[in-house]
Amino acid sequence: MSRKTAERCQTMAYKARILQLDEILDEDVIDLKKLKRFCFQGIPEDAGKRALCWKLLLNYMPLERKTWSSFLAKKREIYKNYIEDLIVIPGAQDNDIESGLDHPLNIKPDSAWQTYFKDNEVLLQIDKDVRRLCPDISFFQQPCEFPCEEIVNSAEVKRLHTRVQRSVLKCANVERKGLGITKIVLSVKKAAEDYAPMTEGQEAHWEVVERVLFLYAKLNPGQSYVQGMNEIIGPIYYTFACDPDLSSREHAEADCFFCFTNLMSEIRDFFIKSLDEAECGINNMMTKLLLTLRNFDNAICERFNEQKLYPQYYSFRWITLLLSQEFPLPDVLRIWDSLFSDEQRFQFLIYICCAMIILCRDKLLDGDFPSNLKLLQNVWSMDVQKILSKAVELSRRIQA
Repeated sequence: MSRKTAERCQTMAYKARILQLDEILDEDVIDLKKLKRFCFQGIPEDAGKRALCWKLLLNYMPLERKTWSSFLAKKREIYKNYIEDLIVIPGAQDNDIESGLDHPLNIKPDSAWQTYFKDNEVLLQIDKDVRRLCPDISFFQQPCEFPCEEIVNSAEVKRLHTRVQRSVLKCANVERKGLGITKIVLSVKKAAEDYAPMTEGQEAHWEVVERVLFLYAKLNPGQSYVQGMNEIIGPIYYTFACDPDLSSREHAEADCFFCFTNLMSEIRDFFIKSLDEAECGINNMMTKLLLTLRNFDNAICERFNEQKLYPQYYSFRWITLLLSQEFPLPDVLRIWDSLFSDEQRFQFLIYICCAMIILCRDKLLDGDFPSNLKLLQNVWSMDVQKILSKAVELSRRIQA
C-alpha cells in the first residue's frame, strides 16, 4: 500500500469516526455505554464535540436530549445565584459601616467583614495557583469572550481578583501524613506575560477559573480549596471555553463549575490529608499501583525497592492530578477522554501509570536513584498514544 493510499484510508476512517459520534449524540436518549466505548478511543478533535461528551461522561447533563435546554438553563441560573450570594462585599449594602451594623473590627462570626477576611485567605492560595496554570500557552492570560456581567460591571466585586497580594510564584511543598514532603507542583516555568487583571469591562480566563474555584471552596467548607485543584479544573475550563458551539461556549464558566464539582466528588479523597491512610485515600491508590506493576514486571519493582524509590516520589502527583501536569495540554485532553470513559472509574489510570513505567524499563533497570527519579518526574516527552496502547494491553492481560 502506497503512502498516499494509507493516508487516504486514515482520513476516511477518521471521518467515519466523526459520523459515528454524531449518530451516538443524535439519539433521543444517549446510550452512555456506547458513548464511553467510543470516547475511550479518543474524541476526534475536528468533531468539535469534546465539551458535550465530557458533560455527559461527567454525569452533568441528562441523557434525554429533549431535557437539555431546560436543564442547562436551570443550572446556569443556579450558578448565577451563587455569584450573587456567595461573593461577600462588606459594607456594600445598607450602609452597614455608617449605621454601625458592621465594621472591620467586628469579631462576630456572622460579620460580613469576618467572612471577607476568611475569604481573602482562601483566595490568596487560589490566586497563586491559577497564575501558574498552563504556563506554556497564553490562553488563560487572554480576555474571556463572555465576561461575567455581575463581575465586570461591579467595581467592588472586581476587587475579588485584585485585592490579593501579588507575589512571586514558587513551587509549594505540601506536607502529607505518611508521605513526608511531597511536591505536587515541580514545575517552576513562568508564562511569558504577567497574569495581570484585565481592564474594566474585561476579565481574563484565569480570573474566571479563580472565581469558579473560590465558589467551590465556599460551597465545600469541609474541604475548601486544596493546591492542585487548579490543575484539575484547567483542562475542563479550557475545553468548554473553546467549544465551537457558541451557545455552549457562552456558559463555559457555569458548566465548568458543575462538571468540576462532579469530578471532585469522585477524586476528592485524594486531596484530604486525613484520608491518606484510608482505603479511598491516595496511599491506597499508590499501593495499588505498585502491586499492579509487580504483576507485570517484578524486576522493576525490585529495582525500585533496592533504591528505596517509593511510589510517593513520583506517582503521588500522577494520581492526584490525573496526569494533568505530566504532559502538554492536548495530550492531557486525550488521556482524559479515556479516563472519563473508564467503566471502572479511574482504574485505567493505574494501567496508564504502569505503562509509563514499563515503557522506560531498560533505562530504569540501568539507572541509579537520581536518574530514575528524574526520569519518572519528567515523562512529558513520551508518546501518549503509545502509553495508552500499552495501558490497554495491560488491562486486557489482567482481564484475561
